[in-house]
Amino acid sequence: MPMASLSRWTMSYFAAALAFLLAAEALAVAGIGYPAAGLSEPATLILVHLVAIGWLSLAMAGALLQFVPVLVSRPLAFPKLALPALFMLAIGLVLLCTGFATLAGWIDAPLDLMPLGAVFLLCGFSLLGFMLVATLLSTRPVALFARFVLTGLACLAITALSGTAFSTILSGRSGWLGPVALLPGGLPFHALLGLGGWLGLIAFGVSYRLFVMFMIAPEPPARRVRPVLLVSGLGLALAFAGLVAPFASFEPGARWIAAVLVVLAAAGLFYGRDILALYRARRRKALEINMLASIPAFIALGFGLALLPAAILAHAGDGPVAALVFLIAFGWLGGLTLAQLVKIVSFVTWLETYAPRLGRGPAPRVGDLVAMPRTGRWFLLSYGGVLLGAATLAIEAAAGFRLAMVLCLIGTAGLMVELVQIRRLSEIKAADRPPAHERPQLLATRAEERRPVHVEARSLAHPRA
Repeated sequence: MPMASLSRWTMSYFAAALAFLLAAEALAVAGIGYPAAGLSEPATLILVHLVAIGWLSLAMAGALLQFVPVLVSRPLAFPKLALPALFMLAIGLVLLCTGFATLAGWIDAPLDLMPLGAVFLLCGFSLLGFMLVATLLSTRPVALFARFVLTGLACLAITALSGTAFSTILSGRSGWLGPVALLPGGLPFHALLGLGGWLGLIAFGVSYRLFVMFMIAPEPPARRVRPVLLVSGLGLALAFAGLVAPFASFEPGARWIAAVLVVLAAAGLFYGRDILALYRARRRKALEINMLASIPAFIALGFGLALLPAAILAHAGDGPVAALVFLIAFGWLGGLTLAQLVKIVSFVTWLETYAPRLGRGPAPRVGDLVAMPRTGRWFLLSYGGVLLGAATLAIEAAAGFRLAMVLCLIGTAGLMVELVQIRRLSEIKAADRPPAHERPQLLATRAEERRPVHVEARSLAHPRA
């Protein structure tokens, strides 16, 4: 893998993302949000945005800062914008949630904090998009997997803009929109573009490359991957049409939402076929913890995409729909993200610490940085919480859901500890650790001190790398 350069602030993005996830899970344990409150109530919106922006979006952003340069074999463009973008996103999310808390009557603060927070988020995502798009377009022609990221970033732009409009409406300053009624009909399409486009589609594209690398599998041919992008693009175009339909005095209903979900489910079917083929064709037969822990995530994706359109069409009610969305958000996106964070953090830590020392003495394996059995137990606890959470949401059992989130909270905290241990090289014998001044920092890599390291893809994925 050429240009295995390090993004300085990726670890900071991961740390912030995990902190927001812990905050969301703690609030759920305390009984904040659905099912104790309605799906559209401010308490639920706080949890939704902590998870979607604070957890999933920041984790995705951190991963992209590290791996987009790998996709195009070019260094990250304008890397100094990464830290300001992180600060803007964190501040924007806190302001947005403060506005929701005001709307709920918990605190006495100006409602203008909501659109102000949305503006901060829009600026932060704009900086992030500027870096990533400039990097992706620095080479021609644009590679297929890079197109996944570009399409996802377009969905992010639409989601951020629509979110800014929604926050303006909720704050009572929507006069500039005129008679156009974007709420509540636009919310499902806003969510579909965010979860399905920005997070889901990019997870599709990036996972192709990561799984090829981590499992030493042959890269799938473009003719097999291209339908995933095309069908996903069709579904997301339908979601965009549903979002802007009020400007044409048209109100799309449940059938339109179900149609979008059916098309996205078809794309998920093509994607699942390719991922299964990668698992079967891998040359590295013994799966590491990140790939083993990804299997339940794909099962959650399959169940969620298969059942959600039917639940929408059947008007199954808030409980079953919330359960399936939870299964997709926490089971697939959240589970896949946590699973790959273990590999990414250990891989980046190994690159930062041991890659420059290759040829100058023995180096530990990438897998040696991870306490495999113990990490696996935290994943079992986390996925157990997700399964119980989906079941209790389906029957709207608030007490049961709080118990499920206790399991998720403990699992997340355990995995956070494991990630810290990886950065501290705790699983490496003291004699094999570098001097203290050469050990990795917890929240940042010494990217400016490291020249890009040329590392073969075989050695990145192999446990003896």
